[in-house]
Amino acid sequence: MSAFVQELQRRLAALAARGLRRELRRVDSPPGPWIEVDGRRLCNFSSNDYLGLAAHPALREAAAQAVRAFGAGAAASRLVGGSLAPHHELESALARFKRVEAALSFATGYATALGTVPALVGPGDVVVLDKLAHACLVDAARLSGAKLRVFAHNDLADLEGILVWAGRHVAGRTPPGQVLVVTESVFSMDGDRAPLRELVELKDRFGAWLLVDEAHAGGVFGEQGRGLVAAAGLTERVEVHLGTLGKALGAAGGFIAGQRELIDWLVNRARSFIYSTAPVPAQVAAARVGVELAAGPEGEARRAQLWERVRELRAGLAALGWPLPAEESPILPLIVGEETAALALAAQLREAGFFLPAIRYPTVPRGRARLRVSVTAAHTAEDVTRLLEALERRAPPGPPEGRNPNPEPR
Repeated sequence: MSAFVQELQRRLAALAARGLRRELRRVDSPPGPWIEVDGRRLCNFSSNDYLGLAAHPALREAAAQAVRAFGAGAAASRLVGGSLAPHHELESALARFKRVEAALSFATGYATALGTVPALVGPGDVVVLDKLAHACLVDAARLSGAKLRVFAHNDLADLEGILVWAGRHVAGRTPPGQVLVVTESVFSMDGDRAPLRELVELKDRFGAWLLVDEAHAGGVFGEQGRGLVAAAGLTERVEVHLGTLGKALGAAGGFIAGQRELIDWLVNRARSFIYSTAPVPAQVAAARVGVELAAGPEGEARRAQLWERVRELRAGLAALGWPLPAEESPILPLIVGEETAALALAAQLREAGFFLPAIRYPTVPRGRARLRVSVTAAHTAEDVTRLLEALERRAPPGPPEGRNPNPEPR
């Protein structure tokens, strides 16, 4: 056995000893509220398919038609020759959906962040991140070479103090540098929301730019599911709208929406866009149909069902003593505490017929391991009732006593 393999074995054993080793779980069925894993049919409360569109017949047919018309792959990057008609049709649909001038799609949400932030800021500039911002946003900020500062989660006073410092820092450049504030609208692991109006007013006062990641809000919140920024009437005051196509919209990929100049700049400077083979035609064709469904009458009906399930589950979890975010979202974190305890609860629920993997460090802080329950429009009231019954039999509610309820950075 080589020294290389021995070292990797040592590292993997160390992860396992701390309850942090992860393994892929093969799923032998389409995504949905029920999935087949290891020959068992399990009720799935781990999906981000909030509107239940991932296996929708219209998305499947759009993907199949795109394959028949355009083939299995794009064969080149968008700038070289892979900018197929389905890409342009998706981006037009996204611009209409977000009610902005233009949009640009990327292969993944992660690639969207990694291309966008370094295209907008660099050495001499400042990126200011919410403490619980997603890993892709953190990595994008580091990659940019800009000064990185983190403000306490949703803490406007802390952000204001950093913006005072950042203004002095960038003023020393000729021309002056830029300050970019980055947040999610709905936070992916805690299910709480950013104070968007206050953030917009604060960044305007200091002349900063704002990027809002609506990955977990798009399709779910606001008129036609356009997100929390639109619901607050702030679309024109947010410089950079980041979204995903792989959650409520049922397909895959990510996008940036905003003014035409922003999109033109990213086409020229976003390296994850420029140097990647274009997303496959099936992916973008399905995403376009997902956008159209989310914005139409069927989307409204599915959102109504989603929120009915969310409220049923919130009420049941509160009755069991689980602490929950103050504001509603389809994400309900059941914070257990230690990694081994979260793994044990996930295993117990799996025995009871539920697929709900434990979320552990580094995705969440040490000592804040949890089961992240995500609700979809495809769940039934019976699914929710059965999960609550299983939790009532097995779950110790909340984190250990005395633990700081405010999470540390992921």
